[in-house]
Amino acid sequence: MAEVANQQHLDLLQQGVESWNQWRKEHPKQRPNLRGADLRGANLRRANLFRADLRGADLRRANLREAVLTGADLGRAQLYRANLNRATLTDVNLEAADLERVFLRRADLRGANLREANLQLSVLVASKLDGVHLTGARVYGISAWGLEGVPKAQSDLIITPPEMPAITVDNLKVAQFIYLLLDNEEIRDVIDTITSKVVLILGRFTDERKTVLDAIRKELRRQNLTPILFDFDKPASKDLTGTVETLARLARFIIADLTDPSSIPHELGTVVPLLRTTPVLPLRLQGSSGYSMFDDLRAYPWVLKTHEYQNVESLVASLAEVIEPAETKAQQFRRKLTNGGTDSEITSEAD
Repeated sequence: MAEVANQQHLDLLQQGVESWNQWRKEHPKQRPNLRGADLRGANLRRANLFRADLRGADLRRANLREAVLTGADLGRAQLYRANLNRATLTDVNLEAADLERVFLRRADLRGANLREANLQLSVLVASKLDGVHLTGARVYGISAWGLEGVPKAQSDLIITPPEMPAITVDNLKVAQFIYLLLDNEEIRDVIDTITSKVVLILGRFTDERKTVLDAIRKELRRQNLTPILFDFDKPASKDLTGTVETLARLARFIIADLTDPSSIPHELGTVVPLLRTTPVLPLRLQGSSGYSMFDDLRAYPWVLKTHEYQNVESLVASLAEVIEPAETKAQQFRRKLTNGGTDSEITSEAD
């Protein structure tokens, strides 16, 4: 039988924050059990919820302003539009919690676990994020200005809404910037000239192919590069090619996994001819079916020879060597651009 909230604790909380805080003061060792409680719209301002078990609780539109939630467990809790401004959330567990449109201005989230949390359209202005775990969180539309501290883990942040193919980045501030870049043509024009550490990964990474994806990203991070993943796990939209083109122009080089080319041929066929100084490194599992369109793309000097690998283990073992030609070509292009060469001069010499 699933664990539910302690009715006595719930009744005490519903008597009001003043009575609740007095009870907490008199019973400092008691851990409140409010698991799965329906607290929608509750006024919990300045409530002492230290180490409270709030797993699965419904706190939508609740007022938790200045509440103390240090060490609380809010795993899979629903906090849609909740007010957590100035709340103390140090070491709180918010794994997979729904924090969409939540107000977290000046909140203290140091050491909190926000893995795979939904932070879409939430406000984290001037919040403290030192030591926070953000891996896999959804951060589309987030407002993250003036943040304090450095998160402990912030990889694989999803910057697109659920109905779009997932684009992931490895830094909360970069996430906000990348989405702004995709949405603003003037910023895109400026950023085209900036040297970048971004590496764009294109492909369709099903569950059984996540090992390949994770290995590629790990090696890129080891080389102090920033992987951005465009996972074609959803049907392409009419605007998808423009998004891929923007990210491709930003990238130092591109890794295109052709093992399951069910979605990317059109995008590659459209984008590759425009790149000129962005190397493209194709990968493919031996024995997988290719597509004829890519044969035409090999004529471009910035498209490298396709690396075919026997299995995941062999690819992982040799990734540094596999990626090296793309990095070498990128350095060559950038060096010539720095010395005043035009795109056509650079690519003709590379050929």
